[in-house]
Parts: sequence; C-alpha cells; structure tokens
Amino acid sequence: MLEILVCREKQKKQIALVENGKLVEIYEETEEENKNEGNIYVGIVKDIIPGMQAAFIDIGTEKNGFIHVKDLLPQIDKKKEKDSLSQEQDIRKLVKPNDTLLVQVRKDSNAKKGARISTHISIAGRLCILMPNTNIITISQKLEDEEEKQRLIKIVEQYLPPNIGAVIRTAANKKTGHEIKKELDILLEKWKDIQHKAEKVKKAPKLIFKTPDIIEKIILDMADKKIDRIVFNNKEDYEHIKNTINKYDILSIIKLELIENEDILNIYEVKKQEEKLKMRKIWLNCGGFITIDPTEALTAIDVNTGKYIGKNNLEETVYKVNYEATIEIAKQLRLRDIGGIIIIDYIDMQKQESKDKIEKLLKQELKNDRAKTQVEGFTKLDLMELTRKHICSHKDQ
Repeated sequence: MLEILVCREKQKKQIALVENGKLVEIYEETEEENKNEGNIYVGIVKDIIPGMQAAFIDIGTEKNGFIHVKDLLPQIDKKKEKDSLSQEQDIRKLVKPNDTLLVQVRKDSNAKKGARISTHISIAGRLCILMPNTNIITISQKLEDEEEKQRLIKIVEQYLPPNIGAVIRTAANKKTGHEIKKELDILLEKWKDIQHKAEKVKKAPKLIFKTPDIIEKIILDMADKKIDRIVFNNKEDYEHIKNTINKYDILSIIKLELIENEDILNIYEVKKQEEKLKMRKIWLNCGGFITIDPTEALTAIDVNTGKYIGKNNLEETVYKVNYEATIEIAKQLRLRDIGGIIIIDYIDMQKQESKDKIEKLLKQELKNDRAKTQVEGFTKLDLMELTRKHICSHKDQ
C-alpha cells in the first residue's frame, strides 16, 4: 500500500511517502526557504568572466545566477555529438552586459554560491518533459523494452512541432498516443504562455514561470506507481492539489483524504522512523553496520562487520555484510535524499564474482529510487562510486 502524507505545522510542511507502513521518502518545506530550481526568469546580464567562459545574471534573487557558455549555446545530443563547441566559443561574442535572457534555474543557490542557470528550458509533465529550442528526443533509461521505446519515440515525434524536443519519462510506458498527445498539448500551451509573458517584459529581472511545489511533483512522478491515497491535515493543501492535478486525469485513481488539524505523521508513526535518519550509524540485521558521513565534496559510506563473525569462511562473512549493507544503503540514499558523488567503502572482497554480484544488487535496488542515479562501479582502490541527483531541490548542494 502506497500512501503520501502531507502534514502542515505552522510555517513548516512535511511530505512523507509511506509504503506498507514504512517510511521510504520524506521532505520538508518551510515558508522562509527560497526555492527557485525549475523557475524561469527573464534575467539581465551583469558581469562577464571571460577566464571562466561564464557570466553572472541578475534574476531578481539575493545572489546573481551563474551561467556557463555551454548553457548559452544550442543544446546538443551528447550521444551523437561531442561537446566541443563550447570550448571554441568566446562568451563575449554571445552576450554582453545589460542583455536580457530567458533562463531557468538548474541548481538552487546556497550560502556560498548563486543559482546555476541555463537558457536550455525544460517543462516537466507526468509522461514527458518538453525541451524547447532543440530537436532532441530522449527516453528514460529505466525503460528497457526496445520495441516500446521505439513506439513512444514515434508517437512523440508525431505530435511535436519543429524545434521542440522532449524527454520521455518512465510513466509513459504503455500509454496510448491519445494520452501522450493530450499531455504534450498542455506542455506546449505552457511554453507558448511563457514566451508570451517573456515578450511583454518591459523591465528585467522578472519571474515568468514558477515550478510546481514538491507535493505536486511527487504526485505526478508517482502517479503510475498506483498511489492508494494521499492524506492531508490542511484544507488549503488538500484543495490546491485537487485543483492543480485534475487536468492530468489521475485524481480518479487516487483517494484524497482530509484529517484536518491533526498531526498525521504521529498518527502513522512516521516521526519515530524519521528520528533514525539523524543517526550516523545504522545497524544491519546480521550485526554489521554502515556509517554515513556527508562532506562538502561527497558523501562517504563505510561498511563494517560490527558484531557479525560469520559461520563458515571469511569471504562468505564479508559478502553477507556487504549484501545487507547494499540494500540498506539504497534505502538510506532515498530516505535522506543524498545527492552528488557517493563513495561506498565496502569490506574487501577477494572474489571478482562477489564484487559483480554486489554491483548488480546495488543497481537493482536503486531502480526503486525516483532520483537519477549512475553507478560507476568499483574503482582501482576498490571503492564503489556512484552519483545521485537530489529529488528535493532546496537541499544544500
């Protein structure tokens, strides 16, 4: 049973994803937070830094946004072309101070840096992500059936106008041409509206399009996972979601429930599970444990045998701990929404077969994660390296 709990307490809102009573994802928003990732602005060029092939753009936020030359040039399909054009271009020939640009925030600002922005606009829907000003059509890596992939690409090509690309999302799997066309029409209408608003801007900077909030994003992402119900404790949130996602024709398959003015996270015992997320050390069923240490550059995860001494031989003992650790690590990455570079220091395994099994298991477990992950495998130092993109945009980078 898959449930989403949306709990508002004063200025704070928590969104918990619960599967069969177990917490699998949790996010928090406060009214004071300045979340801009995905927002689209008409910005104004302030400073150009030729040595970095970059520029600073005023988008109306506290810190100016940062844009690299490759995010000013036309978007390319990296599978077909090498990204060498940006190395040859002088940014001073592309923009100059006081130019206005339509840009989108790719990565939120933090205490040290302004937002990372791009002229490569994307507008997300449930089945597709629209990419104006390019002809690139790509498809989610989680879709593996080649025949289905080709079917979806042909449908999208049929309904997209020239110079508009798209990313086909996992949720599009087995959807009809009519369903996909309906969503593409909605996304294209949004893009026309964005263009119209941008043309009318008389004084930059100006916010043109605000990205949907996290609860709406989760619902759209998870709609194909058969959400059993969404429970709210605030009528405003309840009505907002009911109204805003009705156009996606998914409310009929999701039960919405309002338990007004109650701490629903306590009712569902989510807070007890949430407390464990603050722990550095997580024990495994076998008696081993993992430790999670976030740093500015990466997150280091260490696997230890702990109390487990095994029964037969060292390789079997080590493999069992690493096996349980892998399942727990995939779970913790999703629970804590850990992003960026992640290094796992497994207990040394002598057999290549054992390493291959652990890597395969990690990839399999990460398929449950909505975030984009990339497992690079074991390095020469026998460390597992992977990357993961944050689901929640306002987390510190």
